Amino acid sequence: MSNKVMLTAAITGAGDTTGKSSHVPVTPKEIAEAAIESAKAGATVAHIHARNPETGGISHQVDHYREIVDRIRESETDVIINITSGGGGDFIPSLDTPAAGGDGTDIQTPEQRHKPVGELLPEMCTLDCGTTNFGNMIYMSPTDWLREQAKLVQQSGVKPELECFDTGHLRFANQLVKEGLIDGDPMLQFCLGIPWGAAADIETINYLKSRLPENAHWSAFGIGRMQLPIAEETAIRGGNVRVGLEDNLYLEKGVFARNDQLVEKAVNMLQANNIEIMKPEEARLQYGLRTP
Repeated sequence: MSNKVMLTAAITGAGDTTGKSSHVPVTPKEIAEAAIESAKAGATVAHIHARNPETGGISHQVDHYREIVDRIRESETDVIINITSGGGGDFIPSLDTPAAGGDGTDIQTPEQRHKPVGELLPEMCTLDCGTTNFGNMIYMSPTDWLREQAKLVQQSGVKPELECFDTGHLRFANQLVKEGLIDGDPMLQFCLGIPWGAAADIETINYLKSRLPENAHWSAFGIGRMQLPIAEETAIRGGNVRVGLEDNLYLEKGVFARNDQLVEKAVNMLQANNIEIMKPEEARLQYGLRTP
C-alpha cells in the first residue's frame, strides 16, 4: 500500500447538473474559485471542464478555458491543472436522422478537442480511451481519432491521464503505450459506475488493476454515492483518488456539497487510513509533469 496519493478534485464536468445543485460552478470565475478552494482544502489536482456562462452547458471555447487557467495560475494557491480533452464526443441517436444524429449531438475533430490543451499547456489532460454507451447517449471516440489526439498531446509535452470507462478501453490504452504514443510511465484512470460502463466495485478495480501496463500509475473514481467508497478502496490498493461535483453532487443524503467539502471529506478518509496526500510539487516530480 502506498502511503501517499494524488487527490484530484473534478470541479464541474459537462453533465446536466447545474439545474440540480446551485453549488455546481458555471462561469470561468466560479470554476477557478472552486478549484482554488479545493486546493486549499487539500486537492493536488484540479480537473477542469469549461461551461457556457449563459446556458451552463458545455463550452469548447478556448477563451473560457484560458480565463479559468489564468485565474488559477495567478492565485497564490498551487494546484496541478488537468484539462479535459474529451471535447465534443456526444452522439444522440435519432430515428429521423440516424446517420447524422439528433438534437444535442456535439462532435469535434481530434484537433478541435485538443485545442484548449495545446494552447494553454496544463500539466495534465484526460484522454478518454474509447466509445461508451453513456445513458442513452453515445460518447464517441474512434480509435484512429484517439491515436491522433495522443500524438497531439505527446507533442505538447502535457501528461495524458488515460481514462478507461470499460475493460476494452484499458486494452486500447495498453495499445497506445505499445505504439509509443505515451511518453514516460503511463497514468491511467478507471471511471466506474457510469451507465453503462464498468461497475463501481472492488472486483472491477482488481480486474482492471491486474491488466495495467508495465510501470503504470493508476487512479479510480466512482460516481454518486459510490464516490467515497471507491476512493477509499482505491487508496488502500495504492491508487490515486478523485472526488468532486463532476461525479457526485451530495455531501450526504439530501445535502448538496461544494467541491471543497468533498475534498475535505476525502482528506479525512485518507488520514483515517494513514495515507498522506501529495503536494502539487511532489506529484509533478513523481509523475514527470511539466512545470507551468
